[in-house]
Amino acid sequence: MSTSQLIVIAVAVFVAAFAQIIVGFGFGLLSMPIMTLAVPVSRAVVVSTLLGIMTTTWQAWHLRADADRPLVKRLSLAAFAGMPLGLWILNVVTDRALRLTLGVSILTATALLVARVDLHHIGRGFDVVLGFLSGVLNTSLSTNGPPVAFDLQARQLPPHRFRATIASVFFLSNIVGLTLFVLDGRITSTGVNAAVIALPAWLGGQLLGWPVRTRLNSDHFRRVVLALLSLAGATTIVFAIV
Repeated sequence: MSTSQLIVIAVAVFVAAFAQIIVGFGFGLLSMPIMTLAVPVSRAVVVSTLLGIMTTTWQAWHLRADADRPLVKRLSLAAFAGMPLGLWILNVVTDRALRLTLGVSILTATALLVARVDLHHIGRGFDVVLGFLSGVLNTSLSTNGPPVAFDLQARQLPPHRFRATIASVFFLSNIVGLTLFVLDGRITSTGVNAAVIALPAWLGGQLLGWPVRTRLNSDHFRRVVLALLSLAGATTIVFAIV
């Protein structure tokens, strides 16, 4: 990779790591649109997965006591089922089509969240459907956050349970997703080197984000989630079109 490409990846990783610490998700949502300005989607997916798993592993362990375990189980198992389809999509669909699909899906999820849809009492099948979609997005675009975030927000989980539950789902999903990438031959020295070089940016985002998250109440937390989704969706669509 060129120096300019590595700089773009480092910026993407810093911003995404900062957001992930604050709201519990967003690493792929923000890192992917920025990274794809400089590298193909297929390569950005690998870098995002390699670095994202570091964040989710630590968060899942640190916050494990607050996780909603039945929700984690349903969402994770459904995500596993969707991952092979996502990998197939990554292999056959063009970069532009992938970016447009990503942007539209993110903005759709955001609109539903803004509408304050209350699905607290809906059946478990809702978790399975969104978990499956999350798995598809995980291995195709490394952005499995919107379906899971929508599910947990719609069920009105408080911030501490939201962060813990989504971190556990992402950790399990990333483990399986990374395994599929290895089996598919997508983990190359180029992607690994880019991830290693971006490690300082990842660490900086983590360290800066931690003290900020303690100052967010429930309302601020919701606004940050919605702003994050809106920005990622709009940016992805714009750069897919131009």
